[in-house]
Amino acid sequence: MATTDSLPFTGDPEADQLLVDEPLALLIGFVLDQQVPLQKAFSGPLELRRRIGELDAQKIASMDPDRLDEVFRERPALHRFPGNMARRTRDLAEFLVARYAGDAGRVWTEARDGADLHARLLELPGIGPMKAGTLVAILGKRLGIAPVGWEAYAPRHMTLGDVDSAQALATYQAGKRAYKAEQRAQGKRV
Repeated sequence: MATTDSLPFTGDPEADQLLVDEPLALLIGFVLDQQVPLQKAFSGPLELRRRIGELDAQKIASMDPDRLDEVFRERPALHRFPGNMARRTRDLAEFLVARYAGDAGRVWTEARDGADLHARLLELPGIGPMKAGTLVAILGKRLGIAPVGWEAYAPRHMTLGDVDSAQALATYQAGKRAYKAEQRAQGKRV
């Protein structure tokens, strides 16, 4: 059961609520969350729903790839790299259809424990270790989906799982920028 009505990631109440109401929206937001501002990535699921009529893994998986590409490219484009993100979103949808009959929420509702939840998240196309840990934190801290042992897979540092307000989001983003600047100053790729 959700402990919040929305995740304050976008500044748009409808988009923020969709991230809680539709598990597929949350996962698509994470797939889109690269090389664009966080607000743009997590607003993408709502705009995708507006453009295709519904957020449904089966529908997305069965869409003509060229048509989905066009949907992502419509102005304003859903992402800085619309073609690549259309493909990645379709890959995610296809996986969810094949593994979970299209029900994205089953990724976490059927997890036996924290280790199983983390492993299920890592199997998802477009979700690597950092995103999986952040998703575990959001699920456990914000959405009340806390299988036994989930805490071991949630990062110890601040993540989106700790964001419960616009101010917390600003603090999170400032910390992320500072970390990236520090890494760049040390000659590391971020």
